[in-house]
Order: sequence, then structure tokens, then C-alpha cells
Amino acid sequence: MVTGIACAALLLGTLVYIFYPQRIALAPLRKTRLDFLRERKAVVYDNLRDLSFEYRSGKFTSEDFAAQQTSLENEAAQIVAEIEFLERGVSPR
Repeated sequence: MVTGIACAALLLGTLVYIFYPQRIALAPLRKTRLDFLRERKAVVYDNLRDLSFEYRSGKFTSEDFAAQQTSLENEAAQIVAEIEFLERGVSPR
């Protein structure tokens, strides 16, 4: 009998813990343009690494690899330039 009551109390406590709504709602994070650019830069750099790996494994021809690499490098350069402008407090345009 005592074991049954203890199990029921434990079950009730577990269910309340799992399903009870949180009273403190977390405020949504607002990303700045600089945060977005930093994340985008990381993605572009990852894409460049992946492109290089896939080229070495034979998935791309030299022409396709060069075109993709140039495109990604240009995008990375634009992102880095805008990050530098924003860090200095100067608008890029």
C-alpha cells in the first residue's frame, strides 16, 4: 500500500514536471545585421570547404569547380567587406 502511494506520487510529480507550462517565457533573440552576416560567412566558408572536397573526390569538373569557387569567393568577399563596414560603424552604401 505504501509502495503504491509512493509510486503514484512519483508518477504525478513526473507528469507535472514534464507537462507543466513554463511561466517564464524566453524573449526571442533579435539578430542584428552583423550577426546574420557572421552566420552567413560561416556558411559560405563551409560551402567552400565542401566544394573543394567534392572536387577532389571527382564530383565536379574543373570548369564547374572554378565557376562555383569564384562565385562563393565573391560572396565571401562581399560579406567580409560589409562586416568590416558595420564593425567600423560605416554604412557600405
